[in-house]
Order: sequence, then structure tokens, then C-alpha cells
Amino acid sequence: MSLDPVTAVLDIGSKVIDRLWPDPATAATAKLELFKLQQAGELTQITGQLEINKVEAASTSLFVAGWRPFIGWICGMGLAYQFLVYPILIAFAPNIVQLDMGTLITLLGGLLGLSTLRTVEKLNNVASK
Repeated sequence: MSLDPVTAVLDIGSKVIDRLWPDPATAATAKLELFKLQQAGELTQITGQLEINKVEAASTSLFVAGWRPFIGWICGMGLAYQFLVYPILIAFAPNIVQLDMGTLITLLGGLLGLSTLRTVEKLNNVASK
């Protein structure tokens, strides 16, 4: 059984359909309808999230639209600490804390991906500002 709730429901639904409709053609049709319902639900959720993102991006409030730049600054400060400040501090305090680079690089990769999408929006004249 899957750990993903949606997949688990689909698995259970497929097993119930197999028991209710022994005819393979009828069972396949019922499974297709179940899959369509699942897809429609996910597409509705994705569409809703995109609308929320548009409203957030249009806001002038720092607390609504400012979370993306905030994450960028945090990542920048983390990289600056790790590669500029930490090597200097280690000479004076050998027990100074080093950052987890795996987490920092994952955050940086996500931010670079978002900034690439933003650049594409600007090039296609779709950007809001």
C-alpha cells in the first residue's frame, strides 16, 4: 500500500471496482472514471494555488509579497557566512558552528529555479512589473 493518501485511495478504489464488476471492460471504465475524478480534483487544487500566488505577488505588503525576497536574503546570508565569515572565524574560534550545506544548496537550487522562471516571464512580457 502506498504512503501517498491519493494513491492509497486509488488503490483501494481499484480493488473495490475489481470486486464489484468482474467484467474487465466495465471495471476498466469504472477505473477510468475514478482516475478522472482524481485528476480533476488535483487540477482544481493546482488552479486554486496559482490564483493565490497571483494575489500574493500583486500585493504591496512586505509581509505578503516579501517572503520570496526574504528567503533569498536568508540564503545569501547563509552562503556569505559559510564561505566568507566562517573561514575567518575558524582561525579565532575553532568550535564555531558550520552550516548544513546540503540544506543550503537545496534552498539555493530552488531559488535559482524560481529566478529563472521570473526571467522567462520578463522576456515574454508577462511579468507584472
